[in-house]
Amino acid sequence: MDLAFSPAEEAFRLRLRRWLAENPPRIPDVDSLDEEVRHLETWQRRLCDAGWIALHWPKQYGGQGATLVESFLFAEEMARAKSPELIGRIGLNLVGPTLIAHGSEAQKRRFLPQIPPASELWCQLFSEPGAGSDLAAISTRAVADGDAFVVSGQKVWTSYAQFARWGILLARTAHDKAVPKHKAISFFIVDMSSPGITIRPLRQMTGSAEFNEVFLEDVRVPRENLVGAPNEGWKIANTTLSHERGTNARQMVIHRQLLDELLELARTLERGDSVLRQELAQAAIEVEIHRLLNFRSLTRVLRGETPGAEGSVNKLYWSEMSQRLHDTAFRVLGARSQLVKGSAHAVAAGRWQRSLLYYRAGTLFAGTSEIQRNIIAQRVLGLPR
Repeated sequence: MDLAFSPAEEAFRLRLRRWLAENPPRIPDVDSLDEEVRHLETWQRRLCDAGWIALHWPKQYGGQGATLVESFLFAEEMARAKSPELIGRIGLNLVGPTLIAHGSEAQKRRFLPQIPPASELWCQLFSEPGAGSDLAAISTRAVADGDAFVVSGQKVWTSYAQFARWGILLARTAHDKAVPKHKAISFFIVDMSSPGITIRPLRQMTGSAEFNEVFLEDVRVPRENLVGAPNEGWKIANTTLSHERGTNARQMVIHRQLLDELLELARTLERGDSVLRQELAQAAIEVEIHRLLNFRSLTRVLRGETPGAEGSVNKLYWSEMSQRLHDTAFRVLGARSQLVKGSAHAVAAGRWQRSLLYYRAGTLFAGTSEIQRNIIAQRVLGLPR
């Protein structure tokens, strides 16, 4: 792989770097999730107004018509500038690419332009209490009724559902048990303000509550909000999942930031014994490997290939790498690792503690490590089930 960038791409990087220097991002230090979301909406809108959001989307749908390489350079520069995550990332990274690939022209024109400026946030209604890793086992039902589908069921681990205007939802539409479960699912766009939807935040061990359980009771979803054909939802969902696991640069941004902060922390605390130096070097190597895995996925797309099962390699790698990196961070912190937010002597206002707790779930969300290994074994290596 040639990792050199063209003069035009380097010029793009410098323009963005200058803009970020003139408009420095700020990680909000707020007291509530509501305040955090409002702050992040303002930041995403500012980026959008300057032309930095949805870079490689087609212009007619609210994008910038840039190259996919430029979108990855954007992710790298955002990491360098220590930008917070984009609040509209589910719409940008998952919904947008899925609708561009499978949505009707009417769906693209209605929904896509509202995603880049964070005018409408999205959530992902896939997992259920009895169907997480085995997603095809969902029990949420959608029954055709005239010009709509009536949907009932329960979803869980739905990030930011309480702030979302729309959701992408998987539901069972073929109810004959003889039909294979992967061929009985349809993909819908759901108005989260619809009657019959109840959202209950789930408080996590981090103290935050961005995850939710969502109950749907006889929710009417117009037929025009069906994406693709009935019972083809599994194929469409795999487009969503491949972007979640393989081609979006979100985790590359996060872990580059974490590594930079960790190295600075080690210098500040003068934690430089030989064993820790080796662990810090290993962390730096692993973050760089993650960057190269992202570029391998990018290369596949640039060659005209679709993101495939190889994305599971990326997901498996970064989730376990993240936990090792946080373990190293806590060894750097030493006794200070016990001081959380609210303590006068807490390092970085307790952000490392919160981050470690959050990423204990990294090997669970977006598909468990066990599921990723099965996918790699069967679909990449061709091993028997």
